Amino acid sequence: MTELDAAGIAEPALRAAYTECRRINAHHGRTFFLATRLLPARARPFAHALYGFARMADELVDNPEPGTDPAVALDKVAGLVDEVYGGGAPADPVLAALADTVRRYEIRRELVDAFLHSMRMDLTVTEYATYADLAEYVYGSACVIGLQMLPVFGTVVPLPEAEPSAAALGEAFQLTNFLRDIGEDLDRGRLYLPTAELAAFGVDRERLVEARRRDRPDPRVRAALAVAVSRTRAVYRRADAGIPLLRPESRHCVRTAITLYEGILDEIVAMDYDVLNRRAVVGKARRAAVALPGLIAVLARRGK
Repeated sequence: MTELDAAGIAEPALRAAYTECRRINAHHGRTFFLATRLLPARARPFAHALYGFARMADELVDNPEPGTDPAVALDKVAGLVDEVYGGGAPADPVLAALADTVRRYEIRRELVDAFLHSMRMDLTVTEYATYADLAEYVYGSACVIGLQMLPVFGTVVPLPEAEPSAAALGEAFQLTNFLRDIGEDLDRGRLYLPTAELAAFGVDRERLVEARRRDRPDPRVRAALAVAVSRTRAVYRRADAGIPLLRPESRHCVRTAITLYEGILDEIVAMDYDVLNRRAVVGKARRAAVALPGLIAVLARRGK
């Protein structure tokens, strides 16, 4: 594969590991996968590896195999992470690709540990009162993903200067997910939108559950979600500010990812915030239209 050759990944088992991560990304993260097509070929496998690990751990919590204990599964993953940072070579393909990626880019152990901590929080915490209370979870579940990706994207400034925007990128994507998936999360017993913020509009968990059951728009829910959408857009602006800090060849990828993911908010608004039983999705035509300018620019750069 061209990407693997460009990245200098030659060992057959490792190539297979990265190929599995690419498959996971293409299947589960279509928006991010589309954006990664705009990265230089040499960087794509490492972005796929980081996504693949995050998705694998997330699936253990959200969609556990029948008869399995998610807590035990996460403990097993934590043991494999010990192996990764201890210089080992895990047999699991996703962990093998992760091990190679963290060594190449010196990705800090604390970022991976924080992610697993948030995954464990999902097993016991079912709601948050304020955005301040939610911050710990969002940092580990999303901000650290942006921080892990940052060395792969590369920067034109010292890495720490770009970290706030990279963290905001992960936060914006996660807050968007909370809005898009509110109905599915309720079915899992979770509510990520802060209860104090909802209460300001006369909304609580019971009202959300009832609105989902009846599949009928609720003016109070609509008003609460409208404010949450506006708040999330402000986070995207913080993420936008970091694009000029990235290496030029990575900017189209991140700009496209932001445009497509913020497009989910546009769809939520277009649906009049009726998202409890409907999933806001950016259509294929718009996805292609957003990605095309970046693709043209990337091809022009490669031609030069």
